[in-house]
Amino acid sequence: MFAPRQGPQTRVSPAARDVDSDVAPVVLGIDPGLTRCGYAVVREGAQPELVSLGVLSTPAGEDLPSRLAGLQRDLVALFDEFSPAAVAVERVFFQHNTRTAMSVGQASGIVLALAASRGCEVAQYTPTQVKNSVAGWGSADKSAVARMVQMRFGLRTEPKPADAADAAALALCHIAAQPFARSVARTRGV
Repeated sequence: MFAPRQGPQTRVSPAARDVDSDVAPVVLGIDPGLTRCGYAVVREGAQPELVSLGVLSTPAGEDLPSRLAGLQRDLVALFDEFSPAAVAVERVFFQHNTRTAMSVGQASGIVLALAASRGCEVAQYTPTQVKNSVAGWGSADKSAVARMVQMRFGLRTEPKPADAADAAALALCHIAAQPFARSVARTRGV
């Protein structure tokens, strides 16, 4: 059983894992970060189903290599438990704070390498792409994205923290983008 090192975790639909994975593949949305790494496990289908949602966190007081190793262990456990077919990761587009950008990039690198090593389909989306896909407006604020995630999954409350809501939005963005991406791939003969 997966247990994050720290931070909240929500099991939305534990029975969903009993569904045949050939019928409904799993998309893992990741909002990378070293302090807080949001994740959402979403089962594809006519109506995507939120299976699990939460945040992996690392202690700020630990040295960088230990924090990265801890995050990697937690991500491996997440991949082991849910066996995603696809992983959608937020692309680091621009950061005002160089230190934050570096830690987000390092966390993102771990996710991308792990997903590729597991044979997952890997996609990166900018925050604007995610907001446009989920909220219908590329400049939507975090609250609007969280509300749309809440509505799409029929949750009683907005998912919190924002990192977890953003991860769910990434998974939804990926699911919405796939029909077009598959069509383009077919025309290219891929």
